[in-house]
Amino acid sequence: MLAEQLRQDQIANDLANASTAGYKAERTIQRSFGELLLTNSVTGATIGSQSTAVQVTGTVTDWTPQPVKETGEPLDFAIVGEGFFAVRTGDGVRYTRNGAFAADANGVLVTSAGDPVLGRNNQPVRVGADGKVDPRALNVVLLANPEKAGNNLVTGTPAAGAAGAVRSGALEGSGADPTQSMVDMIASMRAYEAGQKVIRTIDETLGKAASSVGSLT
Repeated sequence: MLAEQLRQDQIANDLANASTAGYKAERTIQRSFGELLLTNSVTGATIGSQSTAVQVTGTVTDWTPQPVKETGEPLDFAIVGEGFFAVRTGDGVRYTRNGAFAADANGVLVTSAGDPVLGRNNQPVRVGADGKVDPRALNVVLLANPEKAGNNLVTGTPAAGAAGAVRSGALEGSGADPTQSMVDMIASMRAYEAGQKVIRTIDETLGKAASSVGSLT
């Protein structure tokens, strides 16, 4: 039941970001605690083994690039292929695939959280007088070991290689499939309810044993 609770939180997060540009879906990994060998308490004969339970050992992120959707907005950018936009945050340089940018009061290209977007010279990108930015000015970085850091930001080690091209007036779609997420949520809830029924049955059995065993009739 605890494993299914964690899985439901992950699925709910995917559903909440089904329309977030550049979002990458996650999957929980479960493994068994081990198996319990069952034997006959009278004869000692082996009956067989039974799995005790499962636990969540971690999550895996699907970093596959998603299809690009045209928006027509001059400050929307999408990476066609691999790579991440570099942004400067209060915690240092972070990376993102969400190219829904805007211009701040100083004419600097920023994310929705107000973090400056970095260019090829690792300096904040400035928006032109015409309200546009040359997509070639944006810095696209390949990461060797990307990890989510919250708020659609990613940490990782920059790696060598050919990064994808930047397209203006477009955004990358979300990697979360709302239909599949709903199916997974229903399956997880049913597994959770099955666990509840097992615990309820055990409680009822123990209650009967405590009140009935040894009673005189």
